[in-house]
Amino acid sequence: MKTDISKIEDKRTKNIYNIKNEDNYSYKTIGLTEEVIRDISSKKKEPSWMLDLRLMALKKFYELEMPTWGPDLSELDMSKIATYVKPKTEMQRTWDDVPDDIKSTFDALGIPEAEKTSLAGVGAQYDSEIVYHSIKEDLVKQGVIYTDFDEAVKKYPDIVRKYFMKCVPVTDHKFVALHYAVWSGGSFVFVPKGINVDIPLQSYFRLNAPGAGQFEHTLIIVDEGASLQFIEGCSAPKYNEINLHAGCVELFVNDNAFLRYSTIENWSKNMMNLNTKRVIVGKNGKIEWVTGSFGSKISMLYPMSVLNGENAKCEFTGISFAGGGQNLDTGLKIVHNAPHTSSVVDSKSISKDGGICTFRSNVVIHPKAVHSKLTVDCESLMLDSISRSDTIPVNTIETDDVEYSHEAKIGKISDEAIFYLMTRGISEAEAKAMIVRGFADPISKALPLEYAVEMNNLINLELEGSIG
Repeated sequence: MKTDISKIEDKRTKNIYNIKNEDNYSYKTIGLTEEVIRDISSKKKEPSWMLDLRLMALKKFYELEMPTWGPDLSELDMSKIATYVKPKTEMQRTWDDVPDDIKSTFDALGIPEAEKTSLAGVGAQYDSEIVYHSIKEDLVKQGVIYTDFDEAVKKYPDIVRKYFMKCVPVTDHKFVALHYAVWSGGSFVFVPKGINVDIPLQSYFRLNAPGAGQFEHTLIIVDEGASLQFIEGCSAPKYNEINLHAGCVELFVNDNAFLRYSTIENWSKNMMNLNTKRVIVGKNGKIEWVTGSFGSKISMLYPMSVLNGENAKCEFTGISFAGGGQNLDTGLKIVHNAPHTSSVVDSKSISKDGGICTFRSNVVIHPKAVHSKLTVDCESLMLDSISRSDTIPVNTIETDDVEYSHEAKIGKISDEAIFYLMTRGISEAEAKAMIVRGFADPISKALPLEYAVEMNNLINLELEGSIG
């Protein structure tokens, strides 16, 4: 029987995440020089203090060494990366004003429809700029601020200068310095004291341009006694050249406040995803991370929680799925800085067709963090004998008055389970899919319904080999 290769390729490329628009832009910069940085800042009409920070970060980028302990990044050549790509539109307040090709992409991804049914506000970024932004009027009346980060720099400079670079310092690593030099777009959220934002806000980041980088900055402040659910989505089509994602997320959860930060990342398999995320949590505050990492050629992503206040809490629930040609190096960092702090970690990974999943955890419990509790549970499922999964925990426990446990499980999909399901009339492919979806179910349950459905769709596409 002859296989129709064209039909297989059609199935691999025709999914909603692989939509490609013509590379239309009004302005583009290539490479990483002082001239490029000044050009970006000038085009954005930024205040001088932001340009000074950008130039300081550029200098730091060239001083810091490349990381050598994770995936091989030698293929990345910053002189060839488009560091700023401005689409042919300004930010709009209605979808009808967004150019048709860009709007149709977000329509296919379901963003406008989700805004109507389940979101309190939406930000949509295309390449290097936010092209659409909205927030419900009742939140504005309560003092909630939700806007793009470029606008926040100009409209709320005192708040931005108080928090920008304070959670993630420019010296943290080389790609944070890169981010601060060329950042563009992103989200700014401020939830005032005691305000409960019970319907999620969402920002979606779409990179369309080939050979480009996306460097959005997200800054969220949840003030004392307030609460927020925030959802981040990311995707890009497949190209035959390297794309780069080096965004940065700075989160501040003040005393008695709550933040759930959910992310579904579905980058294409020519993407290097070198993102940085960190939260500082105050007394009785709580952060919940819910993450799904799909796509990308390489990922190095380790959300960090700094529990500074007594009784601060962190919950982390995440899943990654690596197929052939993918090296997903993910995990987390947690620092316990106060008494009675607690963390619960539930991490899962799936690998197939030679894909590599690595889970790294770096846990620090300082001497003053007495009576703290920490549980780390990571499970890995390999769908064949050529894939790889590793767990690399690093623990620094500086007090005996603590409860800590770490459990890791790595296994292959059960042939007996597959056989049992097939005896019930289920095909082998669907039997594998059912087992994988069951394995991922705890993460699905932690997501809002629409995004749980999206995650299951991504799992199905990965199992078919249809992503990237």
